[in-house]
Amino acid sequence: MKLLVINGPNLNFLGIRERGIYGTESYDGIMERLKEKAKEDGIDLEVFQSNSEGGIIDRIQQAYHDRVNGIIINPGAYAHYSIAIRDALASIEVPKIEVHMSNVYKREEFRHTSVIAPVCTGEIVGLGSMGYFLAMDAMKEYII
Repeated sequence: MKLLVINGPNLNFLGIRERGIYGTESYDGIMERLKEKAKEDGIDLEVFQSNSEGGIIDRIQQAYHDRVNGIIINPGAYAHYSIAIRDALASIEVPKIEVHMSNVYKREEFRHTSVIAPVCTGEIVGLGSMGYFLAMDAMKEYII
């Protein structure tokens, strides 16, 4: 099974930014733990992060050519307004799970709507870094 994790803007600053919301674990630390778990589970996992909308779209499109079996995406703020990322995800017919570390529904009103969620298989919010691991476990069920 080949999975792609895509992380959007500012996620590379996990452990640095807004620690009261996102915690103190670094982005690299979370992604390394996720890679270790994937290896234990026999999953070929690639992790990608970009602060650029275009970079994220390019990687989603490349996922089609790479024949990934599923996409886990934390689009960050792009979740709330990027129709372009939404359309790119809609063009790939594989399971997709949107992840947000914070509970976006307990935050500012503008964060309560995701334009990404309607083209995803599911959404995990508010469980911190555990959301990535739960998404990977869910993918095993969808892809088998």
